[in-house]
Amino acid sequence: MNYLQIINLIFGIIMGIYTLMFFHFVIFFFVGLFKRKKFPKTTVMNKYGIIIPARNEENVVGNLIESIQKCKYPQDKLHIFVIAHNCTDNTAMVARKYGVTVYEYNNLNECTMGYAFRYLFSQIEKDYKTSSFDGFFLFNADNVVAEDYFDKMNDAFEYYDKKKVITSFRNAKNFGTNLMSALYGLYFVNGCRFESRGRTVCGCSTRVQGTGYVISSEIVKNGWNYVTLTEDWEFSTDQILSNNKIYYCDEAEFFDEQPTNVKIMWRQRVRWSRGHWLVFLARFKDLMKSLFSKNSKHKISVWDITMNIMPFCLIVLGINLFHLIFLLFTPLFSDISLQFVFLNNPGYGFIGVVVAKLFGVESLYSIFGDFWTKLLFGDAYLFSFARSVITYCLVSSLWGFLTFIVEHKRIKNISLGLKILSALCWPLFLAIQFIIDIQAVLSRNLGWKPIPHKDDTRIHNLK
Repeated sequence: MNYLQIINLIFGIIMGIYTLMFFHFVIFFFVGLFKRKKFPKTTVMNKYGIIIPARNEENVVGNLIESIQKCKYPQDKLHIFVIAHNCTDNTAMVARKYGVTVYEYNNLNECTMGYAFRYLFSQIEKDYKTSSFDGFFLFNADNVVAEDYFDKMNDAFEYYDKKKVITSFRNAKNFGTNLMSALYGLYFVNGCRFESRGRTVCGCSTRVQGTGYVISSEIVKNGWNYVTLTEDWEFSTDQILSNNKIYYCDEAEFFDEQPTNVKIMWRQRVRWSRGHWLVFLARFKDLMKSLFSKNSKHKISVWDITMNIMPFCLIVLGINLFHLIFLLFTPLFSDISLQFVFLNNPGYGFIGVVVAKLFGVESLYSIFGDFWTKLLFGDAYLFSFARSVITYCLVSSLWGFLTFIVEHKRIKNISLGLKILSALCWPLFLAIQFIIDIQAVLSRNLGWKPIPHKDDTRIHNLK
């Protein structure tokens, strides 16, 4: 073997091994596509505290409270708490009009939602006793819930003896506003259908995604300890490290307002990515210890969350960058030119050999010609890279179309044209994560900034 073949083989093996580390995602995908877990109806009506952090949310917080108060679940079993956190508007006043319990907390040095949770749970313990509730639901102020939401979640919560964290189906209340809101909505529906749903059917822990989940009061008996940029990732990781699983209730649906412009989208995703990176740095060592510990009861869940918090885009970029650098040294260790490496290599891989045999020819060049043979099967680096990009775009777009098809009953108020456009743009929406991850890692003093919410959609508009 020459230098070029050795380098390609080594990095092919590295990328192959790294890809196999995520193969269980494919299993969850197909399980979630065809199966879902339903929970038996219970007659036990548990008592819940409803946690709503709100920072300048006077335009939307009333809609969430109204949707909760219109739910079928017994209202005497639901106690709504709003924490008006660093507000400069009338959020607290609007919330009080609905007769709910409102606390106000102002500390500009503690801006993340986790700090609001921490303060509120401390007040609940002081004024009501945390143990007086069976569990707590955590929402964002821009959410609204379906009328049977708490019934369905209560069924799942009771099924797991009030011990497990239960998350729910996250829909977008402004799915059809524009392309950006449609892409965001597609992102969260995908996470529910092809990640959380499959994991729960397989008995593996999933993760919470910011909002729309219920936790046992036992979990917060000593308060709330997660105050980073992405407290949901930190919380999910610690639950699995504590041998507690997070399950998903597909029948419980809530709605979330999604960003509608590129600036807000970029700012939010950089914050998510930065928080994700910090959780990886803080928890990776503990996860590795748990993975090989005899006391770890859910090793598959530990492995899964470890793969989830790994900076996938950065690692893939690193592997490909080192591959490219080693290829640039090819002329120094062989008589092969860079033009041959990147453009003129006439060889093609295993699939090309198989296709040639199927057609009964010695060379595919006699059938497809020079350009198409290199593009479809060739070993030349630039053609191989182009083939990977094209394949990624096709598969991702089909994934987007598939989501709209299988979830068509729940994805409403969006035109057919916008569905098609968002599915076609879905590969780009995912691919910019590579740039976002780089910015997030290189950023310094990346603070938390609120996402403005103005959508006035009420729950009756979403039926």
